[in-house]
Amino acid sequence: MGAKLFCWPQGSPGIAMMLRALLLTGLLSWANGQEGQAMLPEEKSQIRDQIVEMFDHAYGSYMKYAYPADELMPLSCRGRVRGLEPNRGDIDDSLGKFSLTLIDTLDTLVVLNKLDEFEDAVRRTLRDVRLDNDVVVSVFETNIRVLGGLLGAHTMADMLRQRGERMQWYGDELLHMAKELGHRLLPAFNTTSGLPYPRVNLRYGVLNPLSRTGTESDTCTACAGTMILEFAALSRLSGEAVFEENARKALDVLWEKRQRGSDLVGTVINIHNGDWVRRDSGVGAGIDSYYEYLMKAYVLLGDNVYLERFNTHYRAIMKYISQPPLLLNVHMHNPTVSVRSWMDSLLAFFPGLQVLRGDLKPAIETHEMLYQVTKQHKFLPEAFTTEFRVHWGQHPLRPEFAESTYYLYKATGDPYYLRVGQSIVEKLNAHARVPCGFAAVQDVRTGAHEDRMDSFFLAEMFKYLYLLFSEKNQLHFDIDDYIFTTEAHLLPVSLSTSQPPCRGNNTEAATAVEEDLFTYTCPSTQTLFPNNPSFAKTIRDSYKYLTGVGRAFHASPVRGIDLPLHDHSMEPVEFLRSMGVSLTPLSEAGTTGTWGVRREVHKGVYRVKLVAEVTQTTEEEEVEPLLVQLISPPFLGRTVLTAGPAKFGMDLTKQEHGVKGSIVKTSPYTACGPIENAEELSGHIALAQRGDCMFAAKAHRLQEAGAIGVIFIDHREGSNSAETPLFQMVGDGGSTADITIPLVFLFSQEGALLTSALEDHSNVDVLMLPKERRLGKTTDKAEKPLGKMNIKFRLAEEGELEDGEEGEARGPTLQFVLEKGEVVLEEEEYKQQGDSCLTPGDDHMQCSYGQTVTSPPSHSPNDPNTDP
Repeated sequence: MGAKLFCWPQGSPGIAMMLRALLLTGLLSWANGQEGQAMLPEEKSQIRDQIVEMFDHAYGSYMKYAYPADELMPLSCRGRVRGLEPNRGDIDDSLGKFSLTLIDTLDTLVVLNKLDEFEDAVRRTLRDVRLDNDVVVSVFETNIRVLGGLLGAHTMADMLRQRGERMQWYGDELLHMAKELGHRLLPAFNTTSGLPYPRVNLRYGVLNPLSRTGTESDTCTACAGTMILEFAALSRLSGEAVFEENARKALDVLWEKRQRGSDLVGTVINIHNGDWVRRDSGVGAGIDSYYEYLMKAYVLLGDNVYLERFNTHYRAIMKYISQPPLLLNVHMHNPTVSVRSWMDSLLAFFPGLQVLRGDLKPAIETHEMLYQVTKQHKFLPEAFTTEFRVHWGQHPLRPEFAESTYYLYKATGDPYYLRVGQSIVEKLNAHARVPCGFAAVQDVRTGAHEDRMDSFFLAEMFKYLYLLFSEKNQLHFDIDDYIFTTEAHLLPVSLSTSQPPCRGNNTEAATAVEEDLFTYTCPSTQTLFPNNPSFAKTIRDSYKYLTGVGRAFHASPVRGIDLPLHDHSMEPVEFLRSMGVSLTPLSEAGTTGTWGVRREVHKGVYRVKLVAEVTQTTEEEEVEPLLVQLISPPFLGRTVLTAGPAKFGMDLTKQEHGVKGSIVKTSPYTACGPIENAEELSGHIALAQRGDCMFAAKAHRLQEAGAIGVIFIDHREGSNSAETPLFQMVGDGGSTADITIPLVFLFSQEGALLTSALEDHSNVDVLMLPKERRLGKTTDKAEKPLGKMNIKFRLAEEGELEDGEEGEARGPTLQFVLEKGEVVLEEEEYKQQGDSCLTPGDDHMQCSYGQTVTSPPSHSPNDPNTDP
C-alpha cells in the first residue's frame, strides 16, 4: 500500500537429548551496533546502485523468461499463463493475459531513471497488450495494478513529453487504453447497492451468460473502497465523470454502513443489500486500503468529505484497534472485544499512513514492532501472533514494511531507517534471490521458496527502496508533485484543481469531537521535531527488544541458555514447546531477588527456578496431526497422508474408529458457489480446493449438499507436510456451531496423491482419523512413550534457596525432575563435587558440575522406533 510524503515426545532418548541441549549455555545476542549511525553519501550511493542491480535482475528475468505472460515463475524460469498452470484459487484472479508485470512496472522504470527501457516498454505495451480477453479477473486487483499502472505510465510519459526531451511520438495511447479498461470494469458496479461485484469478465462483463461470473454476493471492504484514486484520475484525465461517480457511490455506501456507535467497518459486506457478512474490524487484510484511499482522495481531489470521513474512522482506530505497538482486530459492534490473537502483514502499511496524517509516535511504535519481527523471522510472515510467533509462514515479497520505512525516514531524517532499509535489501539478496529473479518465501521458518514473483514486487518494493536512498536532486522529477496509489503508481496532485468534486458527494454534519493539531492541517517537520533529532529514538527504545531478539549484552544475574536449534528450522520457544517445555517470563516469575531486593525485569528473557514442574500439556499448544488413509483396493491402508485439523466441525480425536467414506470431487472445485453435484456428493466425503472463500463457507455448503466429511486440498503449488508446519483451519468470524461433519486439510503434494488415486480408480474409500489410531498400526507396550509433559524451569541466583536450606552452602543449582509413575530423573550439583549422579538405570557414577550424564541409548540410530 502506498502514498507519497506530501505536505504532511518423552522416551528416554528424547529426555537425554533435551538435557544435553538445555545444559549448553551461551551469551545473549546483542543489537547491531550500526543502527542509528549516520550513513555517508558514498554508502547510500552504493546501496542505491545495489537496488538498481536487483531490479535489473528481477525485471530482466521477467522480460527474458516470462514476457508476455502475466507473471514470472522464478524457480521454473518461465512465465505463468492462466489456464496452463495449476489453479491457485483467488490468487490467479489478478492474471488477465494482459502482461500484468510489464504494465505494473512501467512507472518504476522512470523512478529508477531507466528512461530508454521505459520508452521501449511503452511501445511493447501498445503493440502487444489486449484488454478484451475472455478472462474473469478481480476488479480490485485489475484496478490497482493495471488501470493504475496505465495511468501512472501515462502520467510519466506526458511529463517526459512536455519536457521535450523524449516521448515526442506519444499521443496519449496509454490513457486511451486506461479508458477502455475502465469501461470494461464498469459493469461490476451494476448492483442495487452500488457496491461492485468482486469479479468481472473483461470481454463479457458480469451479467452476460458467457461471463462465468456474477453469482457472487459478497466483497471485501477494501475491494469496494479502493477505486476512487484510479477512477477519479481517469475521469479527470479523460473528461468522463462516470468513473469517479461510481467509485464515489461505493465509498458513500461503506460510509453509510459503518457501525454508528464505534465508527468502524467490517471486513466483508453483501453487495446487494449492504449487510455485513464479517464484522471483524482492523487495519489489515480486507480493510486496509479503504482507509488509505479516504486520506489520499482528499489529497488528490481536494474534497473535504474524504478527510472528514478519514478522521472519524481514524479516531475509532486509535480508540479501539491501536494498542501500541499492536494493531488488533475487534468486533465492529463490540469494539472492546478482540476477535483474534494474530496480526497480518498487510497492516505494515499503516505506519506510513500515520506519517501522512502527522501522528508520528504510534507510527514509530508499530514500525519498530514490525522491524523486531523481521529480525526474528528474516521477513514479515503473512500472519504472526501477538507474542510474535509465526501464524502463517508465507512471505510473498510484500512491500508494505519498506513503504512505511520510507515514510518514516522522510518524516524524521533519522538514519536508523536507512539501516532498516539496508537490512531489507540484504535479506532479499540473501534469502529470496534465485537465478531467474526473486522467489517468494513459502515459509519463513524453513526458508523454502515458492515459484512466484508477484508484479507488486517490481511495482512497489523497488520504488520505495530506491527513493529511500535517493536525494530529491537525484530524481528525474519532483516526487512531491505526485501521490502514490496503493500499488505505488504515480498520480499528479494537480488533478485537485482540474475539475470540481462530483455532485452529491456529501456527508452528514459531523458530531463535535476533540480535534488534534493535524486534523485539518499539513504536518510540519519543525512542529514534529523541534531541534530534537533523537525524538524517534526515545520512542523506539521502549520497543527495541520486544521479541527478545537483538538485545545488547549487559552483565546480568540471569544466565542465558543457548539451544542448538538451527537444524530444526523452528523458533526457539516453538521448539521447546514441541518437546513439552514451557518457560515463564521474568515479569511473571516475580522480580524480588535475594534479601528482597528488586531486580530489573529483562524483556524476552526467561527464568528457570530449580525444580521442574511436571504438568499436563494443554491442547492448544500444538496441532495434533490427523490422517487420511486410503483403505480400498489396491491401497488397503498402505497409503497414509498427513492432514491438518479444523477448529470447528466434528472432533475426530473423539471418534473411536474415525470416519469412513468414498471420496467425490466437488463441483465447483473450490465450493465457493452453488454445489452443482450435490446428489453425487450426498453420503460421501467431498474433496474441495482451498481458495476463493473461507473454509467455513465451503463446509456449510458441502454439509448442506449431504457430504459426510470434507478434505480440503491446498491450492499453493508444491506445498507439503514435510516442509510446511501443519495449522488448524479456523472459521470466518461467524458461527460454526452448526458444522458437524469432520474437516481435514491436505497440502498440495499429499492432495495430488489423493486426486490421482481418484482419477485412476472409479472408487476410493478413505478413513479420516487421528494419527495414533491409524488402521493396521501395532502398538508395543514396551515402546509406548511415557506421555507428554510440560517442564517449567527457573534459574536461581547464588544464595536464593528455599526455606529450611539456609545451612547448605550451594552454588548455582540446576535441577530437572521428570516423574511418570515410578520413573524419576534428577541431576544436581551438590556442595561436594564428588557426589554421585542418578541415571535412569539406577547405576551410579562420579560426575562433576557441568557434565551431562545419560544412559546408553535404547535404540540404534537407524531404528525406526527411535524417539525423534
